Amino acid sequence: PEYRKMKEERDRLGIPPLPLNEAQVDEIINTLKMGLVTPMDGPEDLMEMLKTRVPPGVDPAAKRKVEFIVDFITNKAGIVALDGPQIIQMLKNMQGGYALPVFLFLLEIPKMAPGAMEGLSATPLAAETIDLVYAHFKAGNEQAALTIQNWLNATWFKQNPPMPERMPLTVYRVKGEVNTDDLSPATYAFTRSDIPLHALKMGETRFPGGYAEMLQMRAAAEKAQAAGEPAFPPVFVADTLGTGSSRKSAINSLVWVLGRDIPGVPNRRQGGVALAGRIAPIFYNSFEDAGGLPFTADVRKLETGQRIVLHLDAKNGQGKVMNENETAELSAFSFPKNLPDEYRAGGRINLIVGRRLTTEVSRRTGIKHATPWVETPQPQAKPGQGYTMAQKLVGHACGKQGVLPGESCEPAISTVGSQDTTGPMTRDELNNLSCLKFAAPLVLQSFCHTAAYPNAKDLANHESMPPYFTSRGGVALKPGDGIIHSWLNRLILPDRVGTGGDSHTRFPLGISFAAGSGLVALAASQGFMPIEMPESVLVKFSGQLAEGITLRDLVNAIPLFAMQEGLLDRPGEGNQNVFNGRIMEMEGLPQLTPEEGFELTCASAERSAAAATIALSVDLVEKYLRHNLSVIKDLIDADYQDRATLVRRRAEMEKWLEHPDLMYRDDEHAEYSARLDINLAEIREPVLACPNNPDQVYKLSERAGEKIDEVFIGSCMANVGHFRLAAKLIAAAGGKLGVKRLWLTPPTRLDRDILEREGILKDFAACGARVEIPGCSLCMGNQARVEPGAVVFSTSTRNFDNRMGEGAQVYLGSAILAAATAVLGQLPTVEEYFLLYRQIGS
Repeated sequence: PEYRKMKEERDRLGIPPLPLNEAQVDEIINTLKMGLVTPMDGPEDLMEMLKTRVPPGVDPAAKRKVEFIVDFITNKAGIVALDGPQIIQMLKNMQGGYALPVFLFLLEIPKMAPGAMEGLSATPLAAETIDLVYAHFKAGNEQAALTIQNWLNATWFKQNPPMPERMPLTVYRVKGEVNTDDLSPATYAFTRSDIPLHALKMGETRFPGGYAEMLQMRAAAEKAQAAGEPAFPPVFVADTLGTGSSRKSAINSLVWVLGRDIPGVPNRRQGGVALAGRIAPIFYNSFEDAGGLPFTADVRKLETGQRIVLHLDAKNGQGKVMNENETAELSAFSFPKNLPDEYRAGGRINLIVGRRLTTEVSRRTGIKHATPWVETPQPQAKPGQGYTMAQKLVGHACGKQGVLPGESCEPAISTVGSQDTTGPMTRDELNNLSCLKFAAPLVLQSFCHTAAYPNAKDLANHESMPPYFTSRGGVALKPGDGIIHSWLNRLILPDRVGTGGDSHTRFPLGISFAAGSGLVALAASQGFMPIEMPESVLVKFSGQLAEGITLRDLVNAIPLFAMQEGLLDRPGEGNQNVFNGRIMEMEGLPQLTPEEGFELTCASAERSAAAATIALSVDLVEKYLRHNLSVIKDLIDADYQDRATLVRRRAEMEKWLEHPDLMYRDDEHAEYSARLDINLAEIREPVLACPNNPDQVYKLSERAGEKIDEVFIGSCMANVGHFRLAAKLIAAAGGKLGVKRLWLTPPTRLDRDILEREGILKDFAACGARVEIPGCSLCMGNQARVEPGAVVFSTSTRNFDNRMGEGAQVYLGSAILAAATAVLGQLPTVEEYFLLYRQIGS
């Protein structure tokens, strides 16, 4: 009855019911075994639910489904009737995981062995069974021999249709930039893992009615196809798609409308097409992972409702946008030659694991193989080749001196971060990848986005996620511990490569490539991640910081100077962005601590950079790691799990400290796609990002006097030093606020404890500030919100429309400027700013 009620409620929303959970599968199985069925839920209906509504891989519900199938095969399933093809199809739909041991068992049953061979052959995620299948093959099992041959021939890949040469489509166009919050609103973060439900909120403020309109286009195409008429399904079109954010939920929502169902896998789709003048790298990669086709093209001639036809030349990586009659070319574009293979494989991750399966079978059996997928040519190093810092770091993780731009590689991943609003999606992806043990040395799960004001679903995740991650060798923080990035930075190792399911996973040591939940799951479960090495842009600082100029001013000075050099267009004025999809490598600030360096690497997300590095001094990094040893010891002493993982990471830090050394670029021969030189002496006043785009940067003098309603000091860009200075400034100004509300959120409980011991939080509370528990708070905007229409000054990372509050207009800048604004109730003049600043000293 509860399931039927849920189904009826979701039917009214136009979305399918939730997948079955473990308890529901148990109930169905017991009902089937005992014959206790009703006309409403006859045995055929219940069996259909088992076939189509159970998640794949190693989900707990999948385990119960497999146990039921085994019971039937061994005559323990009572009155239930299943034939061989039904059993095989049910197991194939599970895409590996708990189904694999059953396939191995069925290889020994003559009547079922052909089906088992088909099931194993169709499963790219089957590497753990290679030795056992090969043993059957050596023992003379004919179906095992066929399985080995099918793996070598990549039959699983060949049986899928290739990318079409011609694709009729109907345009749904959104002009301007479409960012993560437009597709996946932060206020509905708790629904992200429920893809159909979350998709209902897509575009509700940016393009209201768009979801329904694309559904109508989809329905019209399905109706035409059923009638044997030309079908024109929807294609999503934008001038700019994404601003460096990593939420796969944004792509999941698009794919739910644009893509096709996956047989036997509930509430997930794959495929779909998106066209945009510029696509942020994480959006592009997430679309690849979902088996979709993201194309970067000139879209100025495309409008909503327009019918077009894509002509796609897979061999040469070329495409054209034609009008409906195919008489006029509207746009031309190129695409990576491996994109058609990713589409055919059902996504980039499927292709990666399938290719590895074939390679590993060949290695273990000694049988040569010919593969059907494209082998992209790799760039060749020149004599005396020089490498940038990023190219050396990734090369080191690949066991070589360096990698060049355009080189496809799979670096070892040292550290993986997962936060709570993307964590449930990562958990689903891990289940799909059949992960029961992490291969990455350290995987960290936090609860920084939902700890302050958890709803019922958040509380359930707070309870279920820690044992899920720690049982696989991960480390779980606790609600209230604070922000994932601030903790990751305390646990990382120098000169290593990492990733995380948040766009601000931008390590100050080594390099990290922020990613969507699918790629994060792959990195955690397999210990590597695929990278097509991006080009690098060098940002070189010189000179000395002037009095009163902060690192946050440097963050905002990067886009300001880039605009002056013609490397970046002001928002709304074009698509030029030299950082998009490239690695931002920063030099010239060796005096910075790693904590300070993170302010600069973190902000590379707002530039849509693929990653960032910063050159720091060995001495300051050594000091940082010695402090972090004590942080890890405290976690171990407090019985944080997985203990063994923390002990190993501490030992790795101690080993580095025995011979501290860092990688830097090859000075003479390193090559960059562009270079931006910033003379610090030219920054004579604060620089701030203005509503509502982090690239909308101006000098303070150009925005002075703007009335401000609320101020927020917090986020991963904040540290203890920022709070100390802000408190001193407010106290020096008399301890009174000129804004309606001042929000204070320490990034971690470690920072909070220091601020409490020093009496700083008490001082803030005395002047009327609202002090939140450690976490993301207003930066995420999925829980606490500013007043509708408020004008806000914030130290947070980004200021997209409606992120902090409905209709909020948000400025971004330093903690000192935030404190001055909080006192005055408006953005200060340059003179007022320096007057207040000099009262607290530097």
